[in-house]
Amino acid sequence: MRPLVPAGAPALAAVLLALGSLTACSVDAKNATPRSTAFAFGGDTLDVRAHGIPTDLVAADRKDVEVTRWFDAKAGSKKTLVWKLHGRTLDLDARCKGLALCDARFRVEVPRGLTVLRDGRPTKLRGGKH
Repeated sequence: MRPLVPAGAPALAAVLLALGSLTACSVDAKNATPRSTAFAFGGDTLDVRAHGIPTDLVAADRKDVEVTRWFDAKAGSKKTLVWKLHGRTLDLDARCKGLALCDARFRVEVPRGLTVLRDGRPTKLRGGKH
């Protein structure tokens, strides 16, 4: 007699093996090389939209808005990397699509006295240096 094996067992085993191999690989934005860009901004309110990515909002002695991004991904990951200023909205995004591993974080330095919203809601800023 042959042992009974459910029809989906080989496919399930392949998926579990693939997921198990991903846990052996890790990514950490803390280890990534930072990339920065600055935007001229003359308004009095900035709305930062970071799509759930950890983002430090910091009041600083500056006239522009500086964004620093730390992003780490495994080779072959399909990446979406965005930092754009549209009017009073700063759009930040850094993510991977599909079966991929990536990690990201942002730091946004804004002029002191600027009102900053996080996803349309009032938020507190951190002050001080790095």
